[in-house]
Amino acid sequence: MSDDLTEAQSAAIPPGYAQLNWTRGFGRQIGPLYERHDGPGEATLGFRVEEHHTNGLGACHGGMLMSFADMAWGRIISLQKSYSWVTVRLMTDFLSSAQLGEFVEGQGELLAEEDLVFTVRGRIWTGERTLMTGTGIFKALSPRKPRPGEIAFREEA
Repeated sequence: MSDDLTEAQSAAIPPGYAQLNWTRGFGRQIGPLYERHDGPGEATLGFRVEEHHTNGLGACHGGMLMSFADMAWGRIISLQKSYSWVTVRLMTDFLSSAQLGEFVEGQGELLAEEDLVFTVRGRIWTGERTLMTGTGIFKALSPRKPRPGEIAFREEA
């Protein structure tokens, strides 16, 4: 193992996950983030808690969990509708903490859509322990070309 990698960075990523290629913006700053496609229009996002994710107590910072919930829960809109979107409201309940080295996972479930405003219910967990639950309200901005893993994606010949 290299001396410049933390234990969390060198830990194995669970099977089926691939690193998201977010090379700019906020996703790059808080990453690396991973995605596992669970079926057409369904995915689970994940990240390993590294030192730059922790608070003064050594647990995953609540702001990191909120940011991750925003991305993991809103992702369902991209997957099922192929829209760019922004967050209107994110309401969460913190139930437990994640520790350095743990792999955190999250996903959202689309509950309702009206006038391109989507209501999503989400959950964030590590192993068998739920860390957060909540709901998000997301506003679609514009349709975009479907990407792999999205329901509307079609392989070009």
